[in-house]
Amino acid sequence: MTLGGWIIMLVSVGSVTSLFSWCIYKVLTTPEEEEKIHGFEIETPDTKK
Repeated sequence: MTLGGWIIMLVSVGSVTSLFSWCIYKVLTTPEEEEKIHGFEIETPDTKK
């Protein structure tokens, strides 16, 4: 492989590894995230009162 190929490969792999590491860090260090989760309340016509 040429020098240019090695450079592109290293930048690509480094970028993906950095993004993955940052995402794991944010998931593990964000406090009280379970309180911010929102869902859908699905009401069908037969359950309405």
